[in-house]
Amino acid sequence: MSLIPGFFGGRRSNVFDPFSLDMWDPFKDFHVPTSSVSAENSAFVSTRVDWKETPEAHVFKADIPGLKKEEVKVQIEDDRVLRISGERNVEKEDKNDTWHRVERSSGKFTRRFRLPENAKVNEVKASMENGVLTVTVPKEEVKKPDVKAIEISG
Repeated sequence: MSLIPGFFGGRRSNVFDPFSLDMWDPFKDFHVPTSSVSAENSAFVSTRVDWKETPEAHVFKADIPGLKKEEVKVQIEDDRVLRISGERNVEKEDKNDTWHRVERSSGKFTRRFRLPENAKVNEVKASMENGVLTVTVPKEEVKKPDVKAIEISG
């Protein structure tokens, strides 16, 4: 087995050679059909959301740059499901414009999170600053059991 890849001798196919140029790609024949991602969610499939739990609340932070708060909805569905959704409209095209690159997404997005039992769903607050949506779901206080000392007689 050679330790130097065969740059001039064509492709190698030895799977045990760490320098082999022929790499097995397990996803080579795995194609994701474009219809598997719904048109409704295709724009922000990669909308990133962080969820942290503090002693007082569950805090969600979503990156949604370029959207105004009027274009975003925060809802509670089915009593315990937090739904964050919105839509970014396509920029109007002018017939005289020549586009060189279009990388920004447009369309609708939806993210859903099942909230735990300790969430106060009637006290949810949301704010948006610099393209980051913050949703705060307060938690119910954990009731500590009352402990009463019992005197032992005898």
